[in-house]
Amino acid sequence: MTTLEAPALRSQRLNLATHAPHQRLDAAVKAHDPFASRENFTPFVVAQYLFQSELQALYQDAELGAIFPDLPERCRARQAKADLADLGAQVPAPVAGALANPSRAEALGWLFVSEGSKLGAAFLIKRVAALGLDENFGARHLGEPAGGRAEGWKRFTRTLDGLDLSAEEERAAEAGALAAFERFGALLQHAYEHAAAHA
Repeated sequence: MTTLEAPALRSQRLNLATHAPHQRLDAAVKAHDPFASRENFTPFVVAQYLFQSELQALYQDAELGAIFPDLPERCRARQAKADLADLGAQVPAPVAGALANPSRAEALGWLFVSEGSKLGAAFLIKRVAALGLDENFGARHLGEPAGGRAEGWKRFTRTLDGLDLSAEEERAAEAGALAAFERFGALLQHAYEHAAAHA
């Protein structure tokens, strides 16, 4: 395969398309040093809660649920909300600019990013142990999903890769994935700025 050819699988193409924003987001997270202390970790959880709560409508969507039967159980908004309570933090107010009425293809891109972040969470859950947090207290949203991270991701991408999408829908899915990274970055910045302003 030459470097000019797109990967055969949709999930691989989305990975490739989102590589740069993924790196930028990783750098932004590191810059805030969430694992330095519980105080530093709390705004990170706020951002996770905001992002997951904005996506609840997708996880509950009947049409998407027909494609991914276990979709409702995959949402982590409830866990992130419990983490905020564990950390003594208030549930944040919604932030303007949340995703609204995306097309099915666009929604697939957002779900791809949300579900993919569970793989990265495997590394993050190890880091929070130093803060006295784990999947039962303060870092529930980073916990291993039922059935395992790798298996859950494989099931999700197998279904995603098997869908029949038009060229226009492929572009919409990619746009959705890119928008998801941008949105989480914006929520992360918002959460840390809000924390600094109220310190």
